[in-house]
Amino acid sequence: MALRGIAMAQLGDLARARLLLRRAAATFGPREALARARCVTAEAEIALVCRDLGWTVKPLDAAYRALHRHQDHANAAHARYLKARYLLLIGRLDEAERLLAAFDPTPLSPASRASFELVNAGIAMRRLRIKAARAALERASAIARQTRIASLAAEVESAAQILDVPAARMIVRGKEKLLRLDDVETLLGSKALVIDACRHVIAYSGQLIPLDTRPVLFALARTLAEASPGDASRATLLSRAFGAKHVDESHRVRLRVEIGRLRKLLSAIARGRRPFGRWHVRNGLLHALDILDRRHALAVGKRLDAGVRIGVRW
Repeated sequence: MALRGIAMAQLGDLARARLLLRRAAATFGPREALARARCVTAEAEIALVCRDLGWTVKPLDAAYRALHRHQDHANAAHARYLKARYLLLIGRLDEAERLLAAFDPTPLSPASRASFELVNAGIAMRRLRIKAARAALERASAIARQTRIASLAAEVESAAQILDVPAARMIVRGKEKLLRLDDVETLLGSKALVIDACRHVIAYSGQLIPLDTRPVLFALARTLAEASPGDASRATLLSRAFGAKHVDESHRVRLRVEIGRLRKLLSAIARGRRPFGRWHVRNGLLHALDILDRRHALAVGKRLDAGVRIGVRW
């Protein structure tokens, strides 16, 4: 049954392959832990190919331990790599990085090593460490050429192209400019105050102030940034932050409170000269930055997995 599952996977019938491998794993007894672990690992890989992320890593962890215990180093390494890829897909970057930091890719097959480097590149892109991402992609490209697998080489090339296309839109003084990921990395490391509309954070000189749970403050910050160096009117601020169409005194009071909170939050970075007027940023300009296209934002990582497209939101 396990062999039939593998054959179905090779033929492209992934749903049937998963079912057969799951059934095969269930039929193996305690004395056949190695065979069961290999089936679980194969099913996990197919799940990632199918874009199914609604599973727990516990069976894969158990499979890794069984493979390691039986000295099946190649499949044990593959199980670890699959877990790292899964963690990247669901956005648990810290865990993925910790796993890869202690990971020895030597036992992996050449094709899996190329995929491993693509996972490294995906993490680096999300972290906006573009130099590290390029280095990982170069390693993946070199390995892919050695394998002579055309589809793998094409995936690596497609992933590398992400670094050379517009990834974000910057608004400065009312004018828009498209940025590559290199440019985004440079901007976020500069002395500019950046309102990042993708991650919903305010960035300044490497510091990040998360506002994903404070949508009103973020809306005010973005509106002020887009209007800089001009003024954002009270009506515009009320509309963008609260969706207010008819302004009354309660709206004005709430706006004053929220503006005060925003100033306090950014007291070490910027200060407002007037309640709703121009903002001045120490040693820099006020920028608004957002993703050029939400679909493009997801595409930043959809090609970062050899043979499998994986979604990333940096």
